[in-house]
Amino acid sequence: MRLTYRGKGIDMKGVKFGQYLKLLRESRDITLRELSRQTGMSAPYLSDVENDRTQPLTKERLETVLRVLQLNEEEQNQLFDLAGRERNEVAADLPDYIMDNDFVTAALRTARDLKAGEEEWQRFVDELKKREGRG
Repeated sequence: MRLTYRGKGIDMKGVKFGQYLKLLRESRDITLRELSRQTGMSAPYLSDVENDRTQPLTKERLETVLRVLQLNEEEQNQLFDLAGRERNEVAADLPDYIMDNDFVTAALRTARDLKAGEEEWQRFVDELKKREGRG
C-alpha cells in the first residue's frame, strides 16, 4: 500500500504504528502539545509512542486520538492494524465483532483449515463490497 504525504509517495510496507501516527498528526498540522492537550495524554508519552519507544496505544487511547485527528476509515483501520500487528494481537476494533458472531469464527476456522490464500480472501471481500455498493 502506498500513501501520499506532502507530495511524497510513502510505501506502507515496514511502516510502524508510531511513524504512521506521527505522519497523520503532522498532515493535519496538529502539534504534539496540542494532541496532548486534546487527548489528556502527556506529550512525552505521545512522543514515545510516535518514536516507537513504547507499545502502540490501547484501543481506548487510540479511539481518543482518532476523534481528535478526525481520521477517515482507511486511516483508522491502518492504525488499528499496525497496533495489532506490533502487539501480536488481532486489531483492537475486531474482537467484539468476532466474539459476537459465531459465523465469523466458523468462517475463519474454515479458511484456516482450507488454507485460504490472499486471492480467495480478496474475492470474498470484493463480493461483500459489491453487495453493499462499495466495490
